[in-house]
Amino acid sequence: MSNRILCVEDNPEIGGLLTEALAGAGHACDWVRDGEAALALLTAGAERPRYDLVMLDLMLPGVDGLEVCRRLRERDDPTPVLMVTAKAAIRDVVVGLELGADDYVTKPFAMPILLARVQALLRRGGRRPAGDDGITEAAPLAFGPLVVDIDRHRVTLEGRPVRLTGKEFALLALFARHPGHGFTRGELLDRVWGEEFDGYDHTVNTHINRLRNKIEADPARPRFIQTLWGVGYRFVGDEGP
Repeated sequence: MSNRILCVEDNPEIGGLLTEALAGAGHACDWVRDGEAALALLTAGAERPRYDLVMLDLMLPGVDGLEVCRRLRERDDPTPVLMVTAKAAIRDVVVGLELGADDYVTKPFAMPILLARVQALLRRGGRRPAGDDGITEAAPLAFGPLVVDIDRHRVTLEGRPVRLTGKEFALLALFARHPGHGFTRGELLDRVWGEEFDGYDHTVNTHINRLRNKIEADPARPRFIQTLWGVGYRFVGDEGP
């Protein structure tokens, strides 16, 4: 089963190279040159199959990449977003990550590295081929009203599904596997974003805040994801602190 990728790139030479490389890696790729066209495809509804990943240039004519990402996350769309940006726009990367993008690469990039980032995001996206493949799935992890099914990439709260981005799910899955364990922000960056990620501690803080808004009854007084002042965060799975 091939993955469907939307490539948003206004440079025709780069767009053509990306489309060819992604097709060569076995993916079905649609290429558009501006943010308006991207949003039209991403918000088309049930008449079009959803994308498994969006590769998003930040500097686009009209609606830029940051605005596309913002509108996606406002719709609670969990599709993984890989930002592609010029080195000079690295400050925009921070904004994009805080808006909910999952990873980034800078131009000029080496195609094998970009394809590796794509594969990593698709794996985290959790889509599994249909059919009996002999895989034994682990039981979901239940913490009171919160249930985290890591194998199926599914979270429910009081029986209702919770839509998380790739990074939000990766954070919650890490916490759920290690209840009570304290993680520094640096450890969370390494484990969720990868050791090669040149990110910032406040990227973790922003994603934690977004995650709390989705799973906590009162994000200002979190039950599950608690702050360890001067250290980082820990996940509490029972009723106690």
